[in-house]
Amino acid sequence: MTEFHCGKFKLTLDRPLVMGIVNLTPDSFSGDGFASDVERAVAHARKQWEAGADILDLGAESSRPGAAPTPLQEELDRLLPVLERIGGWGVPVSIDTYKPHVMVAALAAGADMINDIAALRDPQALKVVANSNCGLCLMHMQGEPRTMQQHPFYEEVVMDVRAYLAERASACREAGVVGERIVVDPGFGFGKTLEHNLALLKNLPTLVEAGYPVLVGVSRKSMLGAITGRSVEARQSASVAAALLAAQRGAAILRVHDVAETRDALAVWSAIDKGEINVQEILRN
Repeated sequence: MTEFHCGKFKLTLDRPLVMGIVNLTPDSFSGDGFASDVERAVAHARKQWEAGADILDLGAESSRPGAAPTPLQEELDRLLPVLERIGGWGVPVSIDTYKPHVMVAALAAGADMINDIAALRDPQALKVVANSNCGLCLMHMQGEPRTMQQHPFYEEVVMDVRAYLAERASACREAGVVGERIVVDPGFGFGKTLEHNLALLKNLPTLVEAGYPVLVGVSRKSMLGAITGRSVEARQSASVAAALLAAQRGAAILRVHDVAETRDALAVWSAIDKGEINVQEILRN
């Protein structure tokens, strides 16, 4: 697939796209949540965009391990004021939610993409997005955030995740969603041990071969802390390295906290591996 259809935008997938994270929660695992501070959240979103983010991903409910669900109205109150401020910037805006009511409100407010950790298993959520033109990210998660890390188990993690994502993509297609609107996410850290996460990253081409663009989100996650022994705030280098490895294995979208640093790593890789240097694009972004 060479294009990702994302609401008002058609994004070319001839290079890995960078999705900048904008956390609107008070308890983000990475310590960068803005909760109800609209001005700071908007300023951070602009910083991500100016650093070169191809997509901005807004999330107003924490999905870290052990997190409790956020009440619907509280999620909307955190999300909509920020979405309304950044929706006209000319950059695709993704909304990280599994709730149909939030999807309806976000799409009405101009969101271009729904990033669902539950992969649209809720029939109402699937109905909402099928009747729109938004891009979709279908993520694999074993269990739910509150309990997902207690006893993760797979017969064969790579093939189990591939089969699940293929099934959810097929459900979307059957509901009338064209394939160009779909990307899939292996769900690093969502009901997975360190060994599971490493197997998925190592064997990412197996997921790419299934036919849908793959989004990878490993930025600052505990798997990197387990490998390096570093705290969340000191995982920038590991995050950039993991993102680059994912890109080299075929990831189409990289969901990251550190946009500028990730773009720099991708630019060096592209210059060396592909002989591609586009200074004007770098300066523009």
